Amino acid sequence: MTMANQAAFIEFMLDQDVLQFGEFTLKSGRQSPYFFNLGKVAAGAAFAKLGQAYAEAIITSGLEFDVLFGPAYKGIPIAVATSVALAEKGVEVGVAYNRKEAKDHGEGGWLVGADVVGRVLLIDDVLTSGKAIREAVALIEETDAKIVGAVIAMDRQEINLDGVTAVGALAEELKASVISIANMQDLIEYLGQDTAQTGLLGRMRSYQAEYCRL
Repeated sequence: MTMANQAAFIEFMLDQDVLQFGEFTLKSGRQSPYFFNLGKVAAGAAFAKLGQAYAEAIITSGLEFDVLFGPAYKGIPIAVATSVALAEKGVEVGVAYNRKEAKDHGEGGWLVGADVVGRVLLIDDVLTSGKAIREAVALIEETDAKIVGAVIAMDRQEINLDGVTAVGALAEELKASVISIANMQDLIEYLGQDTAQTGLLGRMRSYQAEYCRL
């Protein structure tokens, strides 16, 4: 995506209260100056814009795939919104997702939606522990499909105790690309354009210097 489109996406996330600033304790125990929660997107027009942002990132990446897979639960509406946006651009793909618990009646099983075959592209919000997306990967690996990549909204660019970013670790596991619409550095550059955000910008840069890798 271009810098202008990344800025527009950050503005959208701020408008939807997806991005919040303050003092937040993450699951890792780190004190973060910002918090990202794509679950705040909860209405039709906003989902349409979100799907368009994902679709643009996917098309720009040049990745070829047959099925979009949204890990339960947050990945499901994102995958649906993205598929609609792709269809509007003339790209028709199937959408599948997983259940948290297998059904033993009806169609049964863990997987719902399009047949998970061919080339699969994972869709999710942000990688922290990566638990949800790895659960989906385990289910997909039981099929004949091949995972060709993953797309997320925000890459926090944070390193773990081994000095590896969450995105880098997942890319290595998948042996495939993990694409983000925006990342921590994009957010810092966006905030740097507003002289009124000097204090917040300083906290963001300090956090980045301590916990992140570009």
